[in-house]
Amino acid sequence: MSALNEKASYEEDVAPSKELALDVEITEIARAKVLRKLDVHLLPFVSLLYLLSFLDRANIGNAKIAEKGMAKDADLTGFRYNTIAAVFFIPYALAEVPSNIVLKLVRPSLWIPSIMLAWGLVMTLMCLCNTYHELIIARIFLGLAEAGLFPGITFYLSVWYRRRDVAFRVAIFFSAATVAGAFGGLLGFAIEKMEGVGGLHGWQWIFCLEGIATVLVAFASYFYMYDYPETASFLTDTERAQIVHMLKDDAQDLATHYDRKFVWQAMRDYQTYVQIGIYIGVLIPVYAIALFTPTIVQELGFTAAQAQLLTIPPFACGCIATIAVGYFSDKYNLRGPFIIGSSLVALVGYIVLYTQKAPGAGYAGAVLAAVGVYPTIAVDLAWAGSIAGGDTRRGVVIAMVIGLGNLGGICSSFIYITPPYFHIGHGTIMGWLSLTIILSCFAMWDYDRINKKRDAYCASESIDASRRAEFRDMGSESPLFRYTL
Repeated sequence: MSALNEKASYEEDVAPSKELALDVEITEIARAKVLRKLDVHLLPFVSLLYLLSFLDRANIGNAKIAEKGMAKDADLTGFRYNTIAAVFFIPYALAEVPSNIVLKLVRPSLWIPSIMLAWGLVMTLMCLCNTYHELIIARIFLGLAEAGLFPGITFYLSVWYRRRDVAFRVAIFFSAATVAGAFGGLLGFAIEKMEGVGGLHGWQWIFCLEGIATVLVAFASYFYMYDYPETASFLTDTERAQIVHMLKDDAQDLATHYDRKFVWQAMRDYQTYVQIGIYIGVLIPVYAIALFTPTIVQELGFTAAQAQLLTIPPFACGCIATIAVGYFSDKYNLRGPFIIGSSLVALVGYIVLYTQKAPGAGYAGAVLAAVGVYPTIAVDLAWAGSIAGGDTRRGVVIAMVIGLGNLGGICSSFIYITPPYFHIGHGTIMGWLSLTIILSCFAMWDYDRINKKRDAYCASESIDASRRAEFRDMGSESPLFRYTL
């Protein structure tokens, strides 16, 4: 680190401006090279983890509509299926903040594989459930075990990448959810053919085989997951120094150690709750799509087998849109406009679903809904992480946004109750998307206002980067901290 700083200081003092520009260009090339190396070693693996996570929480939708499916065998009359879907989110939401605090205190390569192993075992054993009450208990433990993964990986990526580089990476990571939706339909179609094998129903085999896959990957995670850039064995000493330098500069020398006061800073900040509102407004549609797309498509007039396969295109289109929007959000270093634009696309999709009765038009609306909703999650999580200064505060904010936002999954579970057109469900989601748009506009205005105020204050008080150490423990309140719009 000192060598890098000495080199930079020397060039500032003696190098001509043209040579300095050339050095910046070389630095950018080196930065792009090391980011590609991080992407190759980190993103495929964490994406696989989340694919299995989302597959395991959403496969209950495929089990429900399977021929000779769960709804009939477990006597899921009335709101019983909705209740089974909903109970997952209560422990899931409550355990996320504690899990991210533990993640800060324990190595990621130990904590994340352990929680993955736990939910994989729960998922596998769900194949033994035969009644409504057994499924309720299993889903509660599944939610508790899965709670730490999504906020944990989101925080994990934020300690490897700069704030302006993280949306695209979270988008790739989160696109695994769309792949899981598509893959879940295909797996559900194939696995349900195992009806009667080993004395299990086809829908029970969905739980069993997908759970076993999770357990196997969890064991591998203990050996293949890296902790932090400072200890990553796949990096050279030079690359490690470059990454640490970039992250330190991006963090503006704000505190990286754990202290309880940083937890309270996150909890007292009103901007945390604005981000929770934005997130819950898009997460309710995401879970509704995951849990009810097979049912919605089936109610359009398709058979159960056709519905399993027809769930694939909406999720595939959502995957492409998620990665594309994440890329452009990072390229332009903007979050709010991309959340608003994507939410408007989803809103159009739900208006089509609400107003059109023809199967073709309804199916097009489902595709538009997925294309619009899925990209918002990654961009909003990158936005939420960027408003928190310091590692601990960022981890708590991300966990709060995801944790409290996930309580919206309870809402998602109970709004699709009026087949075949589901007007209550579609109308409710249109309201939540509208809330996201309104809050995103407010957040952009508020962040721009604060940034301009701090620019003026720093100019009047002659505060620059050389005084960062004075504001180390202030987090987002540091006069040198700037919000991403």
